[in-house]
Amino acid sequence: MKKVAVIMGSDSDLPVVEKAISVLKDYGVPHEVHVFSAHRTPEEASAFAKSARSNGFGVIIAAAGMAAHLAGAFAANTTLPVIGIPCSSQVLEGMDALLSTVMMPPGIPVATVGINTAKNAALLAIEILAVEDEGLAEKLLKDREQNHAKILEKDKAIEAQFNQ
Repeated sequence: MKKVAVIMGSDSDLPVVEKAISVLKDYGVPHEVHVFSAHRTPEEASAFAKSARSNGFGVIIAAAGMAAHLAGAFAANTTLPVIGIPCSSQVLEGMDALLSTVMMPPGIPVATVGINTAKNAALLAIEILAVEDEGLAEKLLKDREQNHAKILEKDKAIEAQFNQ
């Protein structure tokens, strides 16, 4: 199975990124976690991105706040799918990061999830890997079925409480 790289621009992004790491662990997806900054360690970030495919990675998740050019910097240096997680900060509450991540120039795509939604980033990475991994596809389907059942149970409880 291909690995997922989980990159954060700063260790201050770890509380957000931990949700992605947890999902990857739950699904048994091999992964590595690193801190690389598009601005403070550009050579290291570029080198990692350029060698990611040959090092067994299939998807890169990049989380950053503020200017949030991390996902774009990785996407510019690899043809692997890159998923950006814009992280909120006290400045502009993450809207700056969202726009910096989602507004990529033509030819350098970055899939972008919502602000701080690392769980969705991990699930999207797993869906990408599941294109060629039937076991992962089955786990995804099973989880969707369980979530479906949970919502129907909640609906019944709400109906019983409010519909007389």
